[in-house]
Amino acid sequence: MCEHNKNFPNPRDFIANLGGPLSWTEKISLAVRNNLLKIMKLQNCCGNPGEPGC
Repeated sequence: MCEHNKNFPNPRDFIANLGGPLSWTEKISLAVRNNLLKIMKLQNCCGNPGEPGC
């Protein structure tokens, strides 16, 4: 999952986070929201480890 001390996000973590019990609609909306948070904060982690997109 997402670690705050990584230099770059790991694509394997992104894919693993999509395997959760949520519907695809919820997964995609969380992935978009979390990636926007990462962009706005200029960070590698959105602060919601384990969620899609983090």
